[in-house]
Amino acid sequence: MVSAADPRAAEAGAEILRQGGSATDAELAILLALTVVEPQSSGIGGGGFLVHSDARGNVETFDGREVAPMAATPTWFYVDGQPMSFDQAQPGGRSVGVPGNVRMMALAHAKHGKLPWKALFEPAIRLARDGFILSPRGHRMLAGGAETGALTAAGRAIYYQADGTPKPVGTRITNPALASFLAQLAERGPDSFYVGPNAQAIAATVTGAPRNAAPMTVGDIAAYDAKQRVPVCGTYRGYRICGMGPPSSGATTVFAILKQLERFDMKALGKDDPTAWHLFIESTRLAYADRGRYLGDSDFVQVPVAGLTDPQYLAKRSALISPDGTMAAVSAGTPAGAPQLASAPEQAEHGTSNFVAADSEGNIASLTSTIESSYGSGLMVSGYYLNNELTDFNIVPDANGVPTANRVEGGKRPRSSMSPTIVFGPDGRVRLAVGAAGGSTIITQVAKAIVGVIDWDLSAQDAIALPLVYAPGGSTVYIEAGNGLNAIIPGLKALGHSDIQVGDLYLKANAVEWKNGHWVGAADPRSEGVAVQQ
Repeated sequence: MVSAADPRAAEAGAEILRQGGSATDAELAILLALTVVEPQSSGIGGGGFLVHSDARGNVETFDGREVAPMAATPTWFYVDGQPMSFDQAQPGGRSVGVPGNVRMMALAHAKHGKLPWKALFEPAIRLARDGFILSPRGHRMLAGGAETGALTAAGRAIYYQADGTPKPVGTRITNPALASFLAQLAERGPDSFYVGPNAQAIAATVTGAPRNAAPMTVGDIAAYDAKQRVPVCGTYRGYRICGMGPPSSGATTVFAILKQLERFDMKALGKDDPTAWHLFIESTRLAYADRGRYLGDSDFVQVPVAGLTDPQYLAKRSALISPDGTMAAVSAGTPAGAPQLASAPEQAEHGTSNFVAADSEGNIASLTSTIESSYGSGLMVSGYYLNNELTDFNIVPDANGVPTANRVEGGKRPRSSMSPTIVFGPDGRVRLAVGAAGGSTIITQVAKAIVGVIDWDLSAQDAIALPLVYAPGGSTVYIEAGNGLNAIIPGLKALGHSDIQVGDLYLKANAVEWKNGHWVGAADPRSEGVAVQQ
């Protein structure tokens, strides 16, 4: 079974499974296909995290997060002594991190691949060479992301008309340059991405960018190294929850939201009760406060993962939550091992995709891949977009003279919200693999889906489709528009939530669950996503 945010990418993964490929093989084929059909969100010009479990429940995690070039400094996004806005910083060269996906693919394939490296590329090459039909959603993304999507002549030629408008819905989009490059990468292997002509092209494109040109060297690119990280796991109501550790903020924050809710009877309250969502909001506020202060690249800063996931610490945090009222203010706690760091505000992004695959041998993988914002930096090399991942760093490096964990540094990975997660039932078997896209809402989407499955006995499909309430700190609560949750607003206000904003939250999740003796796929109805059984 596979689930992905685009049907053509999902079919690519299913094709690999039909050929006898592993769950990892299918995930990598999906990533490559998404480079072609979902260029605004994912692909080889960006990075990702992969969480894998074998049939015995052994969990491994793979880190393909992008890194800053060695020339980067804490004031990387300053001009004339002043910090740039996110919108100023996103387009062009300064926001580009060294892409990590291809080296992550190679590391995961070496551990868990069954088919040859070259075979994984065939569906994506076919899509790029023969073309795919531009969907209504794809057209909307091109229109909304034109500032970056059409930043370069190469991007304009593939996706836009002479007058600057996107090509019409129904147009067959071909990408010969990408087809050619993918064929070379398939034949020559992953190192050919990081040395030689492609690395030279990336460095030249970043340093010669039409906006925000910035130093990046072929040495920066050649030095990139994907890593296996220690999984972050904990228990919630007898279920084992495993995810990606730093530089992801996903696993620690998802787990904190859940564990802080454990003392409440969420099942009895149910999915339509304002008090249930109030508790979810309050737990989210506490978890995001800790995230904002302590999470960053653990190769550069001390991240107190054990302290942040310690049940006793989270019980103390949970004790701050009342079912009868709202916390006036929320601040980070002091978990064991906490360093002296300042908190930092959230920043937005929408260029991400999650996909899940399970094979016939019981292996399952959840992979979240991103190029950060829609069409990333807007810079294009060989038909693929380069990320703008460095804007995931804190643009302002400190607060009141105290450094933040997620400040820019050369060779550092920016903090991520990506939260690919695997949930094991009390019997030790995989119950659910899930992940999402949508900036820092990713964490809340994943936590909500797990609550939906475990506490509210929903299918993964219904849990993903469940509306979202998002509260990333402070007192503002965001409620997804047009979703049926408006009925709880009076109840939330009665509990003290006075600042409630209703609007679009750009959500997109995918999952595979084990139910009644077989795999069942789930895909977000807000997207074009589908699940395909091989």
